[in-house]
Amino acid sequence: MHDSAPPSLFRIAGLPYFIIAFVARLPFAMMVVGVLTVVVSARGSLSLGGLTSAAVGLGTACFGPLLGAAADRFGQRAVLVVLAVANATALVGFTLVVYGTAADAFVLLAAFGIGATAPQVAPMSRSRLVTIIVDRLPELTRQRTISGTMAYESAADETVFVFGPFLVGVLASVIAPWAPLAIAAVLIVIFVGAFGLHPSARAVSKHRNADGSAPSAVSELFRPQLLIVLIGTLGVGMFFGTMLTALTSFMADRGAAEQAGVLYGVMGVGSAILALGVAWLPPRFSMRARWLVFAGILLSGTLLLPFVDSPVSMMVALGIMGAGIGPTLVTQYSFGAARSPLGRSATVMTMLGSAIVVGQSLGAALTGQIAESVGTSSALVLPIIAAAVALAAGIVNWRLSAIRVRRLD
Repeated sequence: MHDSAPPSLFRIAGLPYFIIAFVARLPFAMMVVGVLTVVVSARGSLSLGGLTSAAVGLGTACFGPLLGAAADRFGQRAVLVVLAVANATALVGFTLVVYGTAADAFVLLAAFGIGATAPQVAPMSRSRLVTIIVDRLPELTRQRTISGTMAYESAADETVFVFGPFLVGVLASVIAPWAPLAIAAVLIVIFVGAFGLHPSARAVSKHRNADGSAPSAVSELFRPQLLIVLIGTLGVGMFFGTMLTALTSFMADRGAAEQAGVLYGVMGVGSAILALGVAWLPPRFSMRARWLVFAGILLSGTLLLPFVDSPVSMMVALGIMGAGIGPTLVTQYSFGAARSPLGRSATVMTMLGSAIVVGQSLGAALTGQIAESVGTSSALVLPIIAAAVALAAGIVNWRLSAIRVRRLD
């Protein structure tokens, strides 16, 4: 007598999948901060460090969506195995260039190479799981399962993006500034390789044509309903970059720059917990309403920044921001999944992931320059602008959602 209960996503994918996919995204979270750390240490220039971090983001912006399109076209396995080798090589090459006598331009070029070859583990995991849900789960459970999956994936991202910089700080302090990049290279070969070779990598949407091409036109990727989600995630990325950098400047003014990561963790932990909680919100609390409500909470937290005068009051503001940022990101990714053109989910997810990295890199570089030249109080205004971008995109999305609502199937 066999079990007639419908299969769950967890049972189909298996526990090892979630462990591998979680660890495989850790090197990506270590890259931007790891690059900044090693450049400042080896070259003694904070401004070059900021530009190098931005170069990593630029590489991801230029090539991330193309890698997603390649995964949609040729399958994730081939793309990820090649990237695991290429990205590990790029990290080692970058370290050698930084410690060598090469001009700064070559340092920036090597950093661009890191971003260009970065394995898009988080977007590809989202795409892989959404494909399994749409193709193998009953229609009645799809919407809720996708919402829960996006909640888990965003919580995993939040955890990794808080733990990644913390790990970089520990490794750089205990071993050497180059250690985080060397260890990231090893993790990439082992875990990104395992993620690429996992059986779930064979999950290709039944919406693809026999030759692997998508039935939808490329132009569908540029519909206003999808572009506004892209702008929203760019705002979230800008918030991550501006907030961490402004917080570092804030703590440096108090002689404790190394504690910035610990305070940032207050926001990250709350954000991850609330991101997971999105799956249990009632369906009548619509996705477009969630975007407005949680982006509004994020903005209200940033509005406290000009009045913050101690680490304790900063923790209060970060706690409020954390309550808004995680659920906002989950909602944006859920919209991305719902609005992906047929057969192009990996492309859409990598577009959203790239928007976050670009926003984070540019936000960090700009905030670093302002903090250094003008001061911390000016730098603390930038997270407010970033949160306003995320909320404004939510307002536009409210209007666009009223015009056209597309089903997940």
